[in-house]
Amino acid sequence: MAKDNKMALLEPVVTVREVSEDLPRTIDVEKLGRQRPAEFSSTWLEVAFIVSMLGSLAMADFVIGGFQVVLPALIEPFHIPPGSQTWPSSVLTLVAGAFLFPLGRVTDMYGGYLVFNGGLLWFTVWTVAAGFAGNFTVLVLCRAMEGLGTAAFLPAGISLLGRIYRPGPRKNLVFALYGAIAPLGFFAGIIIGGMAQDLLSWRWYFWLGAIITAPCCLGTLLTTPHDYAAAREMKVKMDWWGVLTTVPGLTLFFYAITESSSTPNGWTSPQIIITLVLGILFLAAAVYVEGWVAASPLIPADIFRVKYIKRMLFCLLLSWGVFSLYLFYSNFYIQLVLGRRALTTAIWFGPWAAGGLVLSTMSGFILHVLPGRVLLILSGTSKVLAVLFFALMPDNPNYWAWVFPAMLFEAACVDVLWTVSNVFLTTSLPRHRQGLAGAVISVTLFLGGALFLAVGDVAREQFRAAGMDLKGQYKGVFWIGVGSAGVALITCFFIRLGKAGCTLTVEERQGANLDAGLDKAEPKLGPLSRGARTSESDSDTVVGVETEMEGEKKP
Repeated sequence: MAKDNKMALLEPVVTVREVSEDLPRTIDVEKLGRQRPAEFSSTWLEVAFIVSMLGSLAMADFVIGGFQVVLPALIEPFHIPPGSQTWPSSVLTLVAGAFLFPLGRVTDMYGGYLVFNGGLLWFTVWTVAAGFAGNFTVLVLCRAMEGLGTAAFLPAGISLLGRIYRPGPRKNLVFALYGAIAPLGFFAGIIIGGMAQDLLSWRWYFWLGAIITAPCCLGTLLTTPHDYAAAREMKVKMDWWGVLTTVPGLTLFFYAITESSSTPNGWTSPQIIITLVLGILFLAAAVYVEGWVAASPLIPADIFRVKYIKRMLFCLLLSWGVFSLYLFYSNFYIQLVLGRRALTTAIWFGPWAAGGLVLSTMSGFILHVLPGRVLLILSGTSKVLAVLFFALMPDNPNYWAWVFPAMLFEAACVDVLWTVSNVFLTTSLPRHRQGLAGAVISVTLFLGGALFLAVGDVAREQFRAAGMDLKGQYKGVFWIGVGSAGVALITCFFIRLGKAGCTLTVEERQGANLDAGLDKAEPKLGPLSRGARTSESDSDTVVGVETEMEGEKKP
């Protein structure tokens, strides 16, 4: 009877195995971190889920990357004035960035299944509608609604993967595949956008995107584990004060920095100054509300107490900002300075997409072998080299000597960094905050991209005013990218992440009364912690913890 009682205590937390009558039972975290999650009845079901999930998430990059190719063909028929030509592109990221935190909270309240599939269905419907747009206003509305759907399924997707997969090599590989599919989605958008425009009509860019999304949507509806009941048990509540301050604050702030480049007087334009000031005031109010008023803050302060998280987010902000500069200005540099055609430019970006697929997948296989700190340093070094190649590029460069390695280095940076940061953050937070984890990562990426594109535009205008030619202006922006990437690389040296191996989840460690942040601390005695032994890697974070739990011996 005593033996049955002990098993009843252990079973709700983790799977256990009995060694013998006289030996203690242990939690085999190594086995749990490698085996198929219990949510899937077969490997085929798991594979179908992963393929559908990753295909859906890639569509967020598809609608961003390819639209840049389609937009020039819409300016004349839709009578888009010069000051509004960037609006159809930027409105998607503006809406998505503003609603990530509220929809991340909705994910934690009601589970990833409902929010992910609801957001993806919404996204698919409005992608079809965009293909029927007959004027500029309808097109902008459809793009905004696509952004709302993106804000739903991006954090919900990360939440589902974080909840389903426990720390270990299997989780590392899944998130690595997620990072690998992003550049493929972006590159596919560019290729399909160009082909649709040349061979069919710009409308087919949206319709083909919806055709690709539809089977992925059906797949996630059929294969995604239902987590509504488990999410409701957490009793997470909405923070309406946070919503009323963060949404308008982020909307106005994103609007100011994204539209500053398209207004006649730039940052001195009245509409930019007013929206920027109002955005900052709303965000300041959000800081006060979240810190001292809200009972259940939308952005809880204790998330920033996770060791190294502030450094990691700072590194993400810089790296994705430089990545946005790289994508935007390398594209224009190849076409306007080197004189290559649009199709040639798209092909030249091929190694970035293919390299991202290979390198990101490889990182998933070695995250539990190499410390995260080493991978971050390698990633940061690749970022510096990628931008440096364009900053130093001579006239009429050899593709294989200059452009090809730059594309590979860029792939090695963003995809590896994406994998490490997602594994780190989702492993560091409990199940009821996985939606928040997805929102924090996505907002950081959107903010970094918007900020650095605005900085690049201001810098290029200053270079132009100083009398530099187009080549000099672009190279000046690339050197800004080199400097920012260097700061990100230095930051990587101070993020001491260990190996992302098989460990206990946050809930399991809390249940065992273990404090993973204290080196060599004795665990408190409790029904799950008697006889527990812990050892930490140099990271001193949840990523580096290796724990073996032992039950009491049979009396």
